[in-house]
Amino acid sequence: MHNEYMTKENFIGGAWLAANYGIEPVMPLQTLSRIGSRRTTQVLDGITTESYVESMRPTRTLRGHLTFHLKHEAPHLELLSMLFRKIDSIDLESWLADEPSGQYAKRAGFLYEFLTGKELAISAEITGAYIDVLDGLKLVVATPEHSIPNRRWRVRDNLPGTPNFCPIIRKNKDSIQAMSLDVSELINDLAIEFGDELLMRSAVWMTLRESKSSFAIEGEADQLDRIQRFANVLSRRTGQGSFPLNQAALSELQSEILGKRTTLEQFGIRQSPVFVGEVARYQDIVHYIAPPAADVHAMLEGVVTFLERTKGQSPVMRSAVAAFGFIYIHPLADGNGRVHRFLINDILRRDDAVKAPMILPVSSLISSDPAERHMYDRILDEVSRPLMQSLAGLYEFEATHTTYADGIRSNFVFHGDDNARHTWRLLDLTKQVIYLAHVLARTIREDMREESLYIRSHAQARKAIKEIVEMPDMQIDRVIRSVESNQGKLSNMLSKEIPILQETFIWDAIVKAIENAFRDGPEMNVVSKYASRNRT
Repeated sequence: MHNEYMTKENFIGGAWLAANYGIEPVMPLQTLSRIGSRRTTQVLDGITTESYVESMRPTRTLRGHLTFHLKHEAPHLELLSMLFRKIDSIDLESWLADEPSGQYAKRAGFLYEFLTGKELAISAEITGAYIDVLDGLKLVVATPEHSIPNRRWRVRDNLPGTPNFCPIIRKNKDSIQAMSLDVSELINDLAIEFGDELLMRSAVWMTLRESKSSFAIEGEADQLDRIQRFANVLSRRTGQGSFPLNQAALSELQSEILGKRTTLEQFGIRQSPVFVGEVARYQDIVHYIAPPAADVHAMLEGVVTFLERTKGQSPVMRSAVAAFGFIYIHPLADGNGRVHRFLINDILRRDDAVKAPMILPVSSLISSDPAERHMYDRILDEVSRPLMQSLAGLYEFEATHTTYADGIRSNFVFHGDDNARHTWRLLDLTKQVIYLAHVLARTIREDMREESLYIRSHAQARKAIKEIVEMPDMQIDRVIRSVESNQGKLSNMLSKEIPILQETFIWDAIVKAIENAFRDGPEMNVVSKYASRNRT
């Protein structure tokens, strides 16, 4: 694009509204529309620049550019939320008086009231056919049966959430592909290769593995009792009952995850401020500030509404919104990360994408692969980093601490709730959906297949050893571990414990049997990779 067309004067649509009204949304505009010498589309670093010819330039008014934004671009709700608090409502009321049946005037009026909670003074009767508020070809919207006719505006309210939490998922090539991922089909492919029985046998270990890895992400991988406790929660609670997003359900879930040895005086939704950060050289570093406690109930209700209004749509998309929506709301004083990752499996189970008792070990992939861990941190930063940049100077640590109703003592004070609410409530979670689809696909195609291959090889090794010498499975497992840890040599300890192993040819035959069983494993040294699992 030529430089003469990159000027502020040539912005149109959402970019013009942001520039003209001095708005800097935290969630960047993913589409920048401009006037250029010819009609072109360019994509760079995920941002699409659309160039239109001069005849497409809107009138230099709120009405002109808002119409262009609603007509040609995917509506950016955070931008509109900030815009509607800056404009004089008379501008919208005049537009509606001039065009009481205009589809973009009606959409603008409805969105104004949805996003601000204020009512416009309508002087003319709104007429015309009912129209969808959002374009389902550009954004994820409520399924048709959950769209709500609005008589006041003669629109079908197909927004997927509530004013307190209405995430945006843009439909582009990558997100459409991510939402089309068929998790159940990928699992079925494994079942065809390994059999349902073996796959179900692996489910118990996958549950424990997911629990252990979830703690590893938080730097607490060696807490065996806590790992087992969370594994039990995953096993018993995944996909059970109503959505675990209200006070009663979260209180019970949190108490079971954390156990009795906790400093929390009250379980459930927090009543105190919270931030994600760390202390470096006695200096508090804040990475993310969560919504105020007073907003949390309504925001969680928004998550539930989203799940109810998008029933039947992509399980991958729905689990991503539930999990990442939860972590950004951060409704608990402790345990948010574990519930966040629990929700991935919980929604997939509810949507029948994953059958009980299987748990997809997504945390295992994230914690075991440094590149995946980096991607996980980056995807969380998609919201936290630009948000914190916009909130510089709006938080502090006071000298004295305040004790809140839930027993939490804190000296953290935040003065930017009104600034951040536009972002918290109207998150763009498109990249999070794409990311989760990638993680789920790798987890099933690689980690779970490797797990199933190991279990099959291990069963074959057990059977082969029993044909050489009869012994209990527990002893056989110790023999397999010993072969690996001692590089095929018979240890003195094992020979004393099981004297028959010293007989001529017995040990060599066992070693050979193990090697043959694992020959088709995911890697030549497969026993090494998994040898520690039975010790755990």
